[in-house]
Amino acid sequence: MQSQNQKRAPAWTEQEVLDLITVQGEESVLSELRSKRQNAKTFKKISEAMRDRGYSRDTTQCRVKFKELRQAYQKTKESNGCSGTEPQTYCFYAELHAILGGGCHHYPTPVRGLR
Repeated sequence: MQSQNQKRAPAWTEQEVLDLITVQGEESVLSELRSKRQNAKTFKKISEAMRDRGYSRDTTQCRVKFKELRQAYQKTKESNGCSGTEPQTYCFYAELHAILGGGCHHYPTPVRGLR
């Protein structure tokens, strides 16, 4: 439980999220995230790039926010893969699909056993 003296970071604005996705989608950043399991230095670079854009988000905030975005994207994509369901989307789906959709996952995909 947070103490009353601690303040929560302000909510992310839509433009701030779009800028995070843009920074995250840069080929050099994607390449680093794909090649490393421990990517704290990469998220430090991302938070510095966000600072250069006028935002004050630390490494952890950037990592957590992108993890939330990636999970929402994957959940939506999986939902759309089920037959008989209405297509689902959310406000950043197209932007995330551009960087995550083509098999460009940040983390290894589980491999299913052969029959």
